Amino acid sequence: MNTRTKPAVLVEMNLSVWTAQRVDRKASDKVTTDAHATADAGQFKKNLMAGTNLRKDIADYAALCRTWHSGRTLPWSDKGVRLLPMSMFMDYKQEANARRSYFEDRVARFLDQYPMLVTTAHNHLGSLFDASEYPSIEEIRQKFAFRLVFSPIPEAGDFRFQMEADERKELEQQWQQAADQRLNDAMRTAWTKLHDMLANMSEKLIEPEDEGKKIFHTTFVSNAVELCELLTHLNITGDKDLEAARKMLEATISNVDIGDLREDAHLRADIKAKVDEAISKFSAW
Repeated sequence: MNTRTKPAVLVEMNLSVWTAQRVDRKASDKVTTDAHATADAGQFKKNLMAGTNLRKDIADYAALCRTWHSGRTLPWSDKGVRLLPMSMFMDYKQEANARRSYFEDRVARFLDQYPMLVTTAHNHLGSLFDASEYPSIEEIRQKFAFRLVFSPIPEAGDFRFQMEADERKELEQQWQQAADQRLNDAMRTAWTKLHDMLANMSEKLIEPEDEGKKIFHTTFVSNAVELCELLTHLNITGDKDLEAARKMLEATISNVDIGDLREDAHLRADIKAKVDEAISKFSAW
C-alpha cells in the first residue's frame, strides 16, 4: 500500500468552448433522400462560423491547455479532479493563469468581431444560413469558460455528521482504501509516462536495415530531459524504483548532443542498450 509522503493539492481545470455547430435537418433529409438512404443514416452538421478560424483557434488552444494540465498532474478521481504536487504549485498556477489570460483575450477578440463573423458566415453558407440559429453575444460569452479550482485532499476522518463509532470507522476505512487506490492509479500514470518514453526512444534507436540516415529531432532529447524533471515532482510517494529508473534515463541522456546522435551509430547503439536495460530492469511496471 502506498503512503503519500509529499504534500499535494487537488486541482480541477474546466474549459468550455462554443461548438458553433448545428444539425441542418433539411440538408440532412436531402442528403439521405438523394442517396436513397434511411433518415438515420447520417446528419449534416453545418459550421455556423464558416469563413473564419477564430473560434477554432480558441478550441485548439483549449485542447492544448487540457494536454498541458494532464501532463503536469496525476489522476485522482473519475470527475476530472487531478493531483498536483505542492512542489509544482506556484509554477503551475503562474502558467495556468497566463494561459487563462490568453484564452480570455482570444475570446474577447472573437466576441468583438462576432457580428462581422456572422455576416462572413452568411456569405459562406449561402442558403444554409439561418439567422435564428445564432445566439446573442451575451449567450455566446457564457459558452466560453476557463476555470481552475484548487482544493485540499480530504482526510479520512473528515466526516461532518454524527454516527456510531463502528459506522464511522467503517467509512474511514472505506475512504482510506479508495484514497490508496487513487494514489496507486496516480503512480501508475507516472510509471506509464516513463515507460512510454523509454519504449519510444528504444524504437527510434533501432538502426534501419537500408542503412539510411536516421532522423532525430531535438525533442528526442529535450522531451526526455523535461520528463526527468517532471518526475521529480510527480513521484508523490517517493517510489524508490521510479526514482532509480528516472535517474537511469537522466544519466543516459545527460550531455547527449542531437547532432552527434544523428551521425554516430556507436552512440546510438550505446544509448539504446542503456534504454533497453532500464526497460528490462523495471519490467514489473
